[in-house]
Amino acid sequence: MTSERTVGIVGAGLMGSGIAESAARAGLQVRVYEPAEAPLDGSRERIRASVDRAVERGKMSAEDADALVGRVSWSTDLHALADADLVIEAVKEDVDVKREVFAALDEIVGEHALLLSNTSSIPIAELAAATTRPDRVAGLHFFSPVPVMSLVEIVVALDTSDDTVARLEAFARALGKHAVRTKDRSGFIVNFLLVPYLMAAVRMVEEGFATREDIDEGMKRGCGHPMGPLTLADMIGLDVLYAIGVSLQEEFQRSEYAPPPLLKRMVAANRLGRKTGRGFYEYAQDRAAVAA
Repeated sequence: MTSERTVGIVGAGLMGSGIAESAARAGLQVRVYEPAEAPLDGSRERIRASVDRAVERGKMSAEDADALVGRVSWSTDLHALADADLVIEAVKEDVDVKREVFAALDEIVGEHALLLSNTSSIPIAELAAATTRPDRVAGLHFFSPVPVMSLVEIVVALDTSDDTVARLEAFARALGKHAVRTKDRSGFIVNFLLVPYLMAAVRMVEEGFATREDIDEGMKRGCGHPMGPLTLADMIGLDVLYAIGVSLQEEFQRSEYAPPPLLKRMVAANRLGRKTGRGFYEYAQDRAAVAA
């Protein structure tokens, strides 16, 4: 049983919307913030489409779907999050942007509120330093698609209190997630292990070692993975993967984390994977959804 009743989300993209849906599914009130209306409209449509699919598959009644959407509100005013018991930041992987968000939230939300980041790789201590409540700052790293994936990483920074960790573990259980604890170092548990694997697959393509299809099929059929590394990279977003690789390489100074030149060129060309309709594979059917 979680003590949290109202959840704030900063960022209305895929991750922010997925977290919002999961929290609303658990019966919590959710406030989603973006400074512009267009991303908020996209978030509304994304969550509505997700629950409608659940209804079509018989996993949710139409009444429950309407109630879930009714527990989510969207706003261009950050002060709409003022009454939140915890706020989860889910903006782009840019430490300066995230620090600005944390500093602003620190002045708006109540003293009891937790400030959390869904970052994949940025040290939580850097974000906590932008606030007056480092004991109530932690990482809460979800995985995409959030309503489906059962894992969440609780990232415990140097000053994160035991009470904060206990509240987050209870919150994760309320969302039906399995929480794992990790120390505050770039990449945490999953990406520390995953990113070298994905970068190796990109290097294979770059060097002409094997085709994208053979690389993916090799890992699916040879290792039992549900999808190959290049398909996974496209789903994560090549810009996100690039940012994580840069962060890991800066922290650990190990070549296996460094993004290959091909990845840098693909990001520059806006070939970011599913969200732009083009990455290692083509996703023409997703372009309309991305534009929304």
